[in-house]
Amino acid sequence: MTEIVTAMAPASIGADGPTIQLTPQDRSPHRGRQALFSIVLSLAVIAAVIHEMGGLEVAKMRAMMPMGIGFWLVFAAGYLVTPASEWLIFHRLWGIPAGGMLALMRKKIYNELLLGYLGEAYFYTWARKRVSLAAAPFGAVKDVAILSAMTGNGVTMLLVAIMLPMVGMTRLGLDSHMLVYSLAILLAVSVGAMVFRRKVFTLPRADLVMITQVHLARIAFTTLANAVMWHIVLPQVPLSWWLFLATLRLLVSRLPLMPNKDLLFAGFAVLALGHEGDIGALMTLMAGLLLAAHLVLGGLLAVRDLIAPEASA
Repeated sequence: MTEIVTAMAPASIGADGPTIQLTPQDRSPHRGRQALFSIVLSLAVIAAVIHEMGGLEVAKMRAMMPMGIGFWLVFAAGYLVTPASEWLIFHRLWGIPAGGMLALMRKKIYNELLLGYLGEAYFYTWARKRVSLAAAPFGAVKDVAILSAMTGNGVTMLLVAIMLPMVGMTRLGLDSHMLVYSLAILLAVSVGAMVFRRKVFTLPRADLVMITQVHLARIAFTTLANAVMWHIVLPQVPLSWWLFLATLRLLVSRLPLMPNKDLLFAGFAVLALGHEGDIGALMTLMAGLLLAAHLVLGGLLAVRDLIAPEASA
C-alpha cells in the first residue's frame, strides 16, 4: 500500500489537450501542534525520570560495577544497537540523515519509560515531516515493528526446538502447559501474519527481507553483548556458559504466558552455575544500569527538546 498524496495545480493546455499538474502536498501547517506534542512528551519523560530514580539500588550497583573500559564499550554498543539497526533500516528505505538517530533514541526511550509503541507514534510524526509521502511512512513503521515481533517469535521457537532436547523442561524450570500455550500463541500470530501478508505488509518483498535480516543481526548481537558483559563482571564463569544463559534469557523473555520471567531465568542461572549471591547481584546490576541509561539519556533529550521543541517535532 503506497501513500501518494498530491495537490492539484491549475490545468494547462498542451499539444495533446488539457493536462493537470500534480504537486506534493504541503505538510507544514501543523508544525505548532507537533511542537506542543514534543513538549508534552518531554515533560512526561522528565516526570518518569524523577519517579524511576527512586528504584535505583545505587549501593548494590556500585559494589559490582566494573571499572574497565571494555565493559562500558560493550554496554554502550548493546544499548545503542536497537536504534542503530532501525536507523540502518530507515536509511535504506528513505535515506534518513544521521540526525534520525536522535529520533530513534527518543522512540526507544518513550517506549521504555512511558508507554509501549508510543515511540512508534512519535517516530511516525517525525518521519511525516522529513520523508516523501510516496515512501508511506506509516506503512514502513508498521512493517518494521511487526517484523521485529515476528523475527523474535521465530528465534524463540527455534531456541525451544534446540534447547528442550538438550536440557529438558524439568531442568529449565518451564511449565509444560504454559510452554505449549505460549508457543501456540507465537505460532498463531506468525502464521496469521504470513497468511494475510498482502494485507498486513506495505513494503515490497525485497525490503521485508532486508528488515528481517537486520532484526536477526540485532538479536544475535544483543545476545552476544549480554554474554560478554556478564563474563566481564564474573570472569570465573566461562564465556560459553554465559552465551548459553544469554540465549536462555532471550527464550524466556519472549514466551508470552510465562510468569515471573526474571525469577525463572535467575533460578536456572543459579542451578547451572551455583553462584547464587553473585548471580542475583549481577542481574540487579544489569537491570539498574539499563534503567540508569534510560533515565540519563531520556532526561538529556527531554531538556534539549524543551529548549528547542521545533527541532524534535
